This record gives sequence, C-alpha cells and structure tokens, in this order.
Amino acid sequence: MKTLVIGTGGREHALALSLSRDPQVTEVHAAPGNPGIAAFATLHDVDQLDGAAVAALAQSLDIDLVIVGPEAPLVAGVADAVRSVGIACFGPSAAAAQLEGSKAFAKQVMAAAEVPTAMAHVCDTPEQAAAALDAFGPPYVVKDDALAAGKGVVVTDDRQAALDHAAACGRVVIEEYLDGPEVSLFAITDGETVLPLQAAQDFKRALDGDEGPNTGGMGAYTPLDWAPDDLVAEVSRRVLVPTVQEMARRGTPFQGLLYAGLALTSRGTRVIEFNARFGDPETQALLAVLKTPLSALLNGAATGTLGEVGMPQWHKESAVTIVMAAEGYPESPRSGDEITGIEAADAIDGVDVIHAGTALIGGELVTSGGRVLSVTATGSTLNEARERAYAGVAEISFDGAHARTDIALAAADGTIEA
Repeated sequence: MKTLVIGTGGREHALALSLSRDPQVTEVHAAPGNPGIAAFATLHDVDQLDGAAVAALAQSLDIDLVIVGPEAPLVAGVADAVRSVGIACFGPSAAAAQLEGSKAFAKQVMAAAEVPTAMAHVCDTPEQAAAALDAFGPPYVVKDDALAAGKGVVVTDDRQAALDHAAACGRVVIEEYLDGPEVSLFAITDGETVLPLQAAQDFKRALDGDEGPNTGGMGAYTPLDWAPDDLVAEVSRRVLVPTVQEMARRGTPFQGLLYAGLALTSRGTRVIEFNARFGDPETQALLAVLKTPLSALLNGAATGTLGEVGMPQWHKESAVTIVMAAEGYPESPRSGDEITGIEAADAIDGVDVIHAGTALIGGELVTSGGRVLSVTATGSTLNEARERAYAGVAEISFDGAHARTDIALAAADGTIEA
C-alpha cells in the first residue's frame, strides 16, 4: 500500500512513522511534511489547503490511501477532492468536519443525538456574551466558534478577560464549567462501524500545575489505569455511536477520526468538544502502543470496510509524550533557534523524537513553530515511560526551550482519580 500523509506537524510525523513500520505499507509520502518525516519518507511541496493540488499529487504518485492530518484542510474539503478522483482518503468531508469547524454546530448535533454535554449559549454580540457569562457564573468558559488551532478556549474567573476573549473571537459558545479530570477518547469510523481507541489524557495549560494559558497541548499519556473500567464502552454507547448515527441521518456521514474531549464530572461523563481528526499530542502516545497495523484501521475507515478489521489491539505498555515548546509559546513563539541533541535522545531505549515545528535552514535544524518537538517514550510502567521521555528531553537543547515537568505525574503517583 502506498500512503500519503497531509500536514506538517507532530501528529503527521507520528502517523507517517507508524505507517513506515507497518508491514502492509510499501511507500510513505508526506506533503508538505517536516524534517523529521524526511528521515524515512518522501516529501512533496504542496499547499495542504488546496484540495485539487493534493488530489493531483496523489494521482501522480499512484497513492492507495491519503491521510489528511490537520483540521484546516478537512474543513476546506481536501478529503472531498481526493475522493472525487477515486482515491481512498482517511478524513471526513468538509460538511462532516463542521463537528470541529463550528462549536455551535457540534452542540446542535449533540442535542439531536442526546449526547451528554455542558449547557451552552451561542453568542454573536457583546451583550449576549455578557448575559451568558452572568447566567453561568465563574469559572467562565468561552470558546471561539471557529477553528483556533486548539487555542480558542479561555477558562477564567476574570469576567473581563472572558468578555475580551469573546469580543476578539466574534461568534462564541459560552458554557457552564465542567469539573473533574479531562480525558481524550478517539474513535475510528467508516460512517457505520465505530472502533474506539484506548483513552488518553493530554495537558492543555502551558505551565506545571495546569497554570498559564491554554495551548495546543503540552504532553499526553496512555493508558489511564485510574479511569473507570467501563469508560470506553460507556462513551462509545452514549457519545460516539449516537453522534456517528446522527451525522448519517443528516446526510453527512462522518468517515475518519472522531475525537471526543471528555470531562469526568461529579454528575457523570460530559463531552467538552469534538474534533474531526487525530489529536496532538495524544496521537504520539497512542500510536506508540498500538498493536493493530495502523494501515488496516485507516484504510478500513476510508473504504467502508472497518467492520472487517476488528477492535484495535494494544501493547501492554505505557506511553508518555512531552512537548518541547519555543520561547514565547503560545502567545508569540520565537523561531530560528538551533536544535541539538535529537540523535542522543532518539538513541534512548523506547524513545522517538517527533518533529512538529522544525525547519532545515542552511543545513541546520532550527525551530519554526510554537510546539517544536514531542519526545515520546514507551515503558513497561508509566513511571518507566516518564523517565525515558524526560531523559530524552534532557538531551535536547535550543534557546528558550520549555517543557512541563509534571506530565503524567499525578497518574504515576496514584494521586488522580475519576
């Protein structure tokens, strides 16, 4: 099978790396890709938002399966363009990707499917936003209705900060605050069959102790030994399957990766948000312990044959991903700083260094984005995976680098519970 991964970030590196180790995959291509992916795949220069260009590239390479990684190309209809030329594509249509592209649309779908979620108001004016904030009270939760690269949410006790965020976004969804730990649960679906992956947890705040601004994600780990034993089954029954069925009922079947961000609250499990693609950095940790060949799952979803694949199987290991971010991230990340030590980190047993915001300039590897690298490690225990991942982080250096030191710490210490 010849595969083409669309995107430039850590998620795409992790997907391409997993495919490169898949015995069913003969060639891995990426467009545009990044310097890390270039170590084992062929890169192609293409505008990832240009569906016609992506489809033409896939045709020219005689690709069997295209995997669209980021949300923006999905919302722009790249998967539709690829399918229109008769090539299998993993990723929802533009219409179905509105589950992520519009928070208000996602709330409508959840209401129709009777999916448990936070109460919310959709607000178009400052007056509506102020009324919604006062109706719910602090902590205030304000979400940009449109795509915001994982950084469109503000959770604050400061009413003025909440109002300012709403004004900056335009249309927003203002919700009641959900207590309890947050969990990510992905499901692969062909529009009918729904296969959940094991649960993971990511860390959105920039600083230790869940302090600082929201980011695209500073780290993740899997599995969650502290989570309820029936969590995956419950979320499949109450959230994932009803949502996929509702999307089909609307005439916009969802085919690809459905991501449910969950809060395990004192009143039960609630959906925080849906995404229409693999999450970053949870994907890095999940794929590190996935036993089932990734190509079988992705191709099954793309071709409507997922029911023949069977439930995903997992290695009996833990995986931890630590994001190394650039100076100034997430507000104004600096770029152009030289990166050293990746080879030493990669040499550690169980460690893969995943590129996200890197570039080659004059033969030198430098930072080129907010989240620069994610160091992913597996281990027989969560503690071993953490130790290996942080050992990898310690080997890597670039000016202004920062990483949280507490990723998966509470789970490893046994101090987190549902």
